[in-house]
Amino acid sequence: MHLFDPALPFAPGPVLRHAEASVAQYRRLQHRLRTERCVLVQPSSYGRDHRVLLAGLQHLGNRARGIAVIDPSASAQELEELQAHGVVGVRFNLVQAGATHEGMLEQVARLIQPFGWHVQLHAHPADLAALADRLLALPVPVVLDHFARIHCEQAMSRQVAGTVSRLLASGKASLKLSAPYIANPGSQAHDELEGFVRGLVSEFPEQLVWGTDWPHVTEPAKPDDAALMNLLARWLPAGELHRVLVENPARLYRFPFSD
Repeated sequence: MHLFDPALPFAPGPVLRHAEASVAQYRRLQHRLRTERCVLVQPSSYGRDHRVLLAGLQHLGNRARGIAVIDPSASAQELEELQAHGVVGVRFNLVQAGATHEGMLEQVARLIQPFGWHVQLHAHPADLAALADRLLALPVPVVLDHFARIHCEQAMSRQVAGTVSRLLASGKASLKLSAPYIANPGSQAHDELEGFVRGLVSEFPEQLVWGTDWPHVTEPAKPDDAALMNLLARWLPAGELHRVLVENPARLYRFPFSD
């Protein structure tokens, strides 16, 4: 999920902008969904300005973790401050304009390796396929965002599925089941995602996590978060729901398994 504070400026350039999305608003959603933990992701909208992220992590406490945005100029002091607030990974958004680009992958991975963080990647299908070998060679784990945009370009769906399977089979990658409207644009029921998810659950059940993508920055008409969450009950065997919603994220994002 993401937070937005209208009191703070957006990064320059054609970044996505959004009205206020506060901790209090998200807690109301958590109450509705009956969730307790969350992962707060730095929006590309703020570039490397982490003030909203850090304030959100302070408010949310130990039940939240953070994903930051850094570049190769990040100092050890900056990384230590981020870690002290609960950051456990860094984001590369290669879809919307942002503060990072693919040329920084290896340098940033080397910076975060001593902290045990991971790289979260949001990429166009062609870029994901082109980057697969480099991702496998990184010295840190990788999390693929938004179903790896599996059906965003229908002509590449099979290739994306193969790339995802290859990365997950390596044991160093995970896939985030979030924002089906990004991965499968133009669909309401998202039936096309069912076979993809079911196949991954049968092969890689420990490498899948779920997210709301709240407040759905890319969507002018906001989807029903409960309906999106209910997709999991349709796609996943009952025995796998706890693994995807609790066990896998506890391990990946360093939450205690009980608190």
